[in-house]
This record gives sequence, structure tokens and C-alpha cells, in this order.
Amino acid sequence: MLAVTFTWGDLAYLALSIFLLALGIAGAYALWRLGGTFQRLSSLIAGTEREVLPVVEKVGGTVDRVNDELDKVGVMTDSAVDAVDSADTAVRAVSWAITKPVEKVSGIVTGLSYGASTLAKQRDWRSAVQAGREAAARREEELEGELHRSASAPPAPAPEPQPEPDL
Repeated sequence: MLAVTFTWGDLAYLALSIFLLALGIAGAYALWRLGGTFQRLSSLIAGTEREVLPVVEKVGGTVDRVNDELDKVGVMTDSAVDAVDSADTAVRAVSWAITKPVEKVSGIVTGLSYGASTLAKQRDWRSAVQAGREAAARREEELEGELHRSASAPPAPAPEPQPEPDL
């Protein structure tokens, strides 16, 4: 007859075996669930690739077209700057062409006025002609100086706004 003896050590081994079996089952279940999560994550990434890549390609094409348009705008602004420079050159040429005759005419009129006035006062033709020439030269120099000052003077600054008084 066999007598089975069951000791406390055997009970400890039995409890450890049951614990390890439960731990193995719980670990297998957790790994199975983690595998499902990874499968869903993989599916999400694949779907995102399918949806996002065409959008990225469209955005890239749009950026390329915007860059092309910006290049065109750059050419247009360069052309506008060239046109403004050409207009400035033309205005300066016309201004120079007009100011010289205006200076001469103004000098002649001033000279005639001073000469006539001197002739009326002194009744001497030579002194009247001399006074007229001097007045004409002075007027031409004054007018030339005024034109050069107005061309080189910086634009007047805008007046600063005055603070409103507190009521």
C-alpha cells in the first residue's frame, strides 16, 4: 500500500505552478490583444499613406505653381522698376529742356523791365542796356538756384499728430 504524503513544500510547488499557469495564460491573452492593436495600427498607417500621399503631391504641385507665379511677379516688378527709371529719365530730360528756355525768357523779361525803368529814369541808353543785362543775369541765376534747391530738397516730413487733450 502506498501512502501518499503531501507536505507543505508540495503545496508551495502546486501554488507556484497554478500562479505560473495563470501568468502564462494572462501573458498570452495580453500578447494576443497587443497583436490586434498592432494590426489596427498597421491598417491605420496604410490608410493614412493612401489618403495623405495624394494630398502631399497636390500641395507640392500647388507650391510649384505658386513659385512659378511668384517668379512672374518678380519679372513684372523688375519691368515696373525699369519703366519708372525710364519715366524718371524722360521727365528729367523734359524738365531740363523746359527749364533752360524758361530761365532765359524770365531773364530777358526781367532785363527788359529793368532796362526800360532805367531808361525812363536816367534817359541814357548805355546804362539802361547795362542795367538790363545785369538784371537778366541775376534773375537767371536766382531762378537756376531756386530750381536746383527744389530738386535736391528732401520732401517735407509729415506733421506729427498732436495728442488730444483729456476732457
